Amino acid sequence: MTSRSPLPPLAPTPSLPRRMACWLYEGLLLFGVVFIAGYLFSALTQQRHALQHRSELQAFLFVVLGIYFTWFWHKGQTLAMKTWHIRLVGADGTPVSQARALLRYLLAWVWFWPPLAARAVFGLTLPQTLVLLGGWIAVWALLARFHPQRQFWHDVLAGTRLIDARWPRAGDAA
Repeated sequence: MTSRSPLPPLAPTPSLPRRMACWLYEGLLLFGVVFIAGYLFSALTQQRHALQHRSELQAFLFVVLGIYFTWFWHKGQTLAMKTWHIRLVGADGTPVSQARALLRYLLAWVWFWPPLAARAVFGLTLPQTLVLLGGWIAVWALLARFHPQRQFWHDVLAGTRLIDARWPRAGDAA
């Protein structure tokens, strides 16, 4: 047993409603990130209408969001996570490397892949896709209840976990 463990082994996991509120707040903040990135893309590509270079724009935004999340998760928290006192750490409580943060970003898309794939395969309308997306997000979030530490499954697969940032860290306690 090492005395240098950065976090106690059982740092509490934030509640599901708190994590989902953080997720929704993150979406509001990302509106600004996507707006600026989209404006930059349209200026650089001389885009004249919304459907021009659509696939390239989607790829560009995917990369921009990847950079955003990888950077902030490597530091431990995004702005929304700071607001809701949630921190991302490795499964062992250590800080998250950039490679692990990138893996978490890619695995987090599981929240969206199945409904988007169903739309492509079955030709669903936008309202049908949104209903399916809402249902899938609810199922994916509730699956965390089956994990002993109530972690989301993309965190389990990435070797990360969300903890309560108010929990005392090593060196904080006397």
